[in-house]
Amino acid sequence: MRILSGIQPSGNLHLGNYFAMMKRMIEYQENHELFCFLVNYHALTSVVDPALLREKTLEAATDFLALGLDPHKAIFWVQSDMPEVHELAWLLSNVTGMGLLERCHAYKDKVAKGLPANHGLFAYPVLMAADILICGANRVPVGKDQKQHVEVARDIAQRFNATYGETFVLPEADIEDELSTVPGTDGQKMSKSYGNIINIFADEQTLKQQVMSIKTDSTPVNEPKPIEGNVLFAIYSLFLDAAGKEELRQRFLTPGLKYGEVKKELLGVIWEYFAPYRAERARIAADKGYVIDMLKMGAGKARAVADEFLAKARCNTGLNYYE
Repeated sequence: MRILSGIQPSGNLHLGNYFAMMKRMIEYQENHELFCFLVNYHALTSVVDPALLREKTLEAATDFLALGLDPHKAIFWVQSDMPEVHELAWLLSNVTGMGLLERCHAYKDKVAKGLPANHGLFAYPVLMAADILICGANRVPVGKDQKQHVEVARDIAQRFNATYGETFVLPEADIEDELSTVPGTDGQKMSKSYGNIINIFADEQTLKQQVMSIKTDSTPVNEPKPIEGNVLFAIYSLFLDAAGKEELRQRFLTPGLKYGEVKKELLGVIWEYFAPYRAERARIAADKGYVIDMLKMGAGKARAVADEFLAKARCNTGLNYYE
């Protein structure tokens, strides 16, 4: 089973990134053929500072390695080290209807929020489809908000196969229902774009500020606290097993619970959970050359796979006129 997923290096990685994608990907490397990459082409839709993009790309790679991604078990690379993906994106664009892209909710949602719209944002799903199809991915772990993009990739692959002959594997979205959307501190999906994140590797003071800013309701202390839609409960639950979640649920339903005290608990839980990873990150960050070498090694492996699918697509579309 070939698993593929990527993450944008457009800012500091956060709990939403970790629980909805990174943790799962690291677990997949043990029993599956894992392709994992940093989507810095996609990041250009929101990051216009070249120095910042370079910095965040290397930081994200360091974070992944510190959290347990093994570049000798998985194929780990940076998207821009595989330029072939853009040729495939162009081939796919010619079988992609405008209506399909116009219906994509990620584009519509960002425009509705007043974020600037450009062709990169509009054509984002086609490049994402190329990312998936050029590696022959069977399953793509995504959050609920990205499911539509995997469905679009599947639709484009079907259209291409129907037009030019069997070329691409049809991918399927892999969504873990409980983690389909990790809430941010304000209750919306946790996202760098919304400024509602809790960083994985924040310093203690920054982490405290982020955790203490988690939105809570005005239920009096002497009344049971709601569970449904409770952001604090949802974020705390990320770190608990089934028994721990039930214990936390009972605490919320018992009068007397103080949200401020729970936030302080959560701060300690998060800090301790990532403690060993912080130590490993400090070690890896001290050797920038190692990080770059691992990414280049992964890019070589990824491009070998990409070449096979691109060669078939070029042949099937008639671009290889010399044969």
